[in-house]
Amino acid sequence: MRIRPSARLLVLNRKRQLLLFRFEFRSGPLAGNIFWATPGGEVDPGESFEMAACRELREETGLAIDHPGPEIAQRTSTFRLPSGEMIEADDHFFIVEVDDLQVSNAEWTELERDILDTHRWWSATDLRAADEQVWPEDLADMLTGAGAWDRSGATD
Repeated sequence: MRIRPSARLLVLNRKRQLLLFRFEFRSGPLAGNIFWATPGGEVDPGESFEMAACRELREETGLAIDHPGPEIAQRTSTFRLPSGEMIEADDHFFIVEVDDLQVSNAEWTELERDILDTHRWWSATDLRAADEQVWPEDLADMLTGAGAWDRSGATD
C-alpha cells in the first residue's frame, strides 16, 4: 500500500471558527460517501509539508501565504481515494489564522469541482455536536490540545 504524505490546513477565523469543506461523492468507488474535512492534500515530489500546505491553501481557498502556522498534529489512516486506490495517509496538520476569508474555487481541479459540495465555518460547539461525518474524527480534540479551542467551547 502506498504511503501518501499530505498537508492539512486548520483555518481559523477571528471568531475561532474552523473552515471545513463538505465532500459528496456522486459516482465512482466512493459513490454515496459524504463527509466534512479540512482543506489540504498530497505533498508533491520535492515539496516539504510546509510548502504543500501553502500551495493547497491557495488552490483550495484562494488565500496565498508564505508559511503556514505551526504543525500541531500528525495522523495516519488508511482510506480509499476517488480513483479506488487504497492508501495510507500521513497527514500533517497546520493552523492558519485569518481575519476574514472569502473562499475562491478559481484553482479547483475538475475532481474538486465535482465533489466539493460547499464549505462552512464551524464553532467548537458545532463541531462537537456534528451529526454528519467529520474527518478526522478527533478534530475538536486536536484543536483543543493545540490551545486553539478550550474544552467548554467558550471560544464560540
